[in-house]
Amino acid sequence: MALLNINYKSTILNTTTGLSVILPEHRKPNVALPVLYLLHGYTGNHTSWQSGTSIERYVRYKNLAVVMPDAFNSFYTDMALGVYPYYTYFLNELMPFCTESFNLSPHRADTYIAGLSMGGYGAFKLALSNSCRFCAAASFSGALDMARLVQERDMRAVFGDIFEPQNDLFHLAKNVEGEKPRLYQWCGTEDYLYADNIKFRDYIKPLGFDYTYKDSKGDHEWKYWDEQIRKVLGWFGIRNELGEE
Repeated sequence: MALLNINYKSTILNTTTGLSVILPEHRKPNVALPVLYLLHGYTGNHTSWQSGTSIERYVRYKNLAVVMPDAFNSFYTDMALGVYPYYTYFLNELMPFCTESFNLSPHRADTYIAGLSMGGYGAFKLALSNSCRFCAAASFSGALDMARLVQERDMRAVFGDIFEPQNDLFHLAKNVEGEKPRLYQWCGTEDYLYADNIKFRDYIKPLGFDYTYKDSKGDHEWKYWDEQIRKVLGWFGIRNELGEE
């Protein structure tokens, strides 16, 4: 297994940004790898999943690359104030850069995305608004009702004075173009975002998604996200070199 921690100058962001990539123990030469984009939460960075979970051990023998980008506190959005268009960066620079640099598969069927908290919002936002690029997405303790959160917290730097529909997961879920991505959602029943997750669950159920909802005892902590990332690799259908999930 290879773990790469990279700092490079982003053209779109016009600043240096971080990126961590896990590549499998063994890979066939000249064969493109499926990829999981794994997104950190608020105040996190590209190393958060490595320090908070056993993600390296879980994917060591999987035929899978894991890409963990740094997204500051952007909610994976083109921020309203400042010069950091992270949504555009993710789609138009990060993904092509990783595909070319690490020989990753460009195909929708081989491209997954997941995240926690802010990253859960980002994973669903990116997948729902780009269903032609992601076959499946997972949210753990996701900040899924952003319209409510922006009323309670000062998020003008990210979303501006008016919360636009393209940032609302409820709007995006109702208006997916093309084939819908598979969705996996988990939240702990003691999590402060649990009510928002229930609201999203009840909204999305009638919309025709291949959708899996789970909850269990727990709050906003890494030990629960560690358990969920291990489980969701199996839900994605990603197998190890022995053919086991």
